[in-house]
Amino acid sequence: MDKAPTATQVLEFTRKKLDTLVAENVNQTKAFAQLRRGIGKQPGEVPQLWGYFLQDMPESFYGQKEASRAEWAVYTALTLYALHQQGKNVQTDCMNKEGNTLGTALNLLVQKTEAKDAVERRFQSVATATQMKQLSNHMRAIVQLLRAENIPLDYPCLAKDLYLYQFPQAVSSIRLRWGQDFYSVKLPE
Repeated sequence: MDKAPTATQVLEFTRKKLDTLVAENVNQTKAFAQLRRGIGKQPGEVPQLWGYFLQDMPESFYGQKEASRAEWAVYTALTLYALHQQGKNVQTDCMNKEGNTLGTALNLLVQKTEAKDAVERRFQSVATATQMKQLSNHMRAIVQLLRAENIPLDYPCLAKDLYLYQFPQAVSSIRLRWGQDFYSVKLPE
């Protein structure tokens, strides 16, 4: 059995998958529509999505009897990206932006909408989720808000965070970093 993947490997694999999805030779409309059907579902539950997240996936990412942490992280990031990119031209209005972490993107959302309390409540729902399916559902609401305001998110970084979030010893540090990114720029009162 191969050893578990690192968070950096999950980030890099997700980046490669996103690069493939945004390549001009891919039928993006079809791919994104199929991926959106997987939001809130477990990896593997929708067979039409297997190729989008499993093709070329290192065997060390594979779960044995259920989806692994890496499979959950990659799958969740890709399905949420498909939702975020919906109705937008990926070449001119890409919703994946390196450096726009979850906290940073939500900070930008507050600055743009001045809906600090509502954003904080949704953010706290994400940060206190205890299961990946629950976290995915809360993230859906966040992504819909970001999409409405054209605020991109760093999806490879999100995949890395989601991977680490599943390790009990890492949850607190991920939550702290999300909070630090959120509050790093002064928010409207």
